[in-house]
Amino acid sequence: MSSTPEKARFCTDRILFRDQQRLQRTVDVDGRLQAITLLHKLWITGSTLHVRFLGGTPAQRQVAREQAGWWTEHANIHFVFDDAPDAQIRIAFDPTDGAWSYVGTDNVTIPPDEPTMNLGFLDGGTAAHEFGHALGLAHEHQNPDGGIRWNEPVVIKDLMGPPNNWSPETIRHNVLKKYTADQVKGTKFDPKSIMLYFFPARWTLDGVGTEANEVLSEVDKAYIGSTDAYPRTIKPPELQATELLVDAANRTPASIGAAGEEDLYKFTVATAGTYVANTRGPTDLVMDLFGPEDPTRLVASDDDSGVGLNARIATALDPGTYYLRVRHFDEKTGTGTYTMKVRSA
Repeated sequence: MSSTPEKARFCTDRILFRDQQRLQRTVDVDGRLQAITLLHKLWITGSTLHVRFLGGTPAQRQVAREQAGWWTEHANIHFVFDDAPDAQIRIAFDPTDGAWSYVGTDNVTIPPDEPTMNLGFLDGGTAAHEFGHALGLAHEHQNPDGGIRWNEPVVIKDLMGPPNNWSPETIRHNVLKKYTADQVKGTKFDPKSIMLYFFPARWTLDGVGTEANEVLSEVDKAYIGSTDAYPRTIKPPELQATELLVDAANRTPASIGAAGEEDLYKFTVATAGTYVANTRGPTDLVMDLFGPEDPTRLVASDDDSGVGLNARIATALDPGTYYLRVRHFDEKTGTGTYTMKVRSA
């Protein structure tokens, strides 16, 4: 994220291969100007994410802390820089590896001895940009509503050279390709977003480039605290979750009453063993399991392993408190009833 075209440096958002192959649903935003998030990558609202530094000077670490705070000032999400061994966010400062981050909850699928973010340079708002990815935000220039018409040969030629030295495949993934409307929340292009790359006018067919956005835009600030991301009006996970009793005699009735709504549950495992959580009913649901004790530690996810379009997770669990998040597959318009149960196998 530099102000000079000849030395423009860019980050990569590391998307898991399975998500490059899978279409997801979108939420329309009624014509409002928006940033964009990748669907099903957001953390539970109110979560605390632990951060561990893998190297870096005191000055580099301080920049990372400060710019992470740009987001949490406006959102119901928290970073703790405690170098915890099981930290969800692990930051390296390798100058030969550029700047990149995994997106949202994908971070917890990465082996614990590997970084989930690299800050190989810290120009302007680079650290804030990468923390935006860690929170689930996507590149703004790949917004399907952006309308950017790339001069592809020029873009590829420039980015294949230093300081990026990218392959054509990497350039297409990180710059030229747009997300489909089925992959993101938020549809309106924000030219001031910190998630937008700087690029020179010669990279576009209409000769219009972008500025180097070094701070959060007003849209960034509003969006990260909106109901599409991390609204402050929602309580911490341990307070908002509905308690489920393991092996309860009756199933718990529930519903997705409004498009985009998410239901959160918690249950306690007293004895190590295999446990099954499932939904039943006519509604197409997605379910995520987090824990133990940590509502950001993703254990498993499922879409249609249950009866019909219902979700079912069966996995071995140690004693502790676990959280289940249930949402409709169609976050744009989907609503419906279902029942919920957790049992020992």
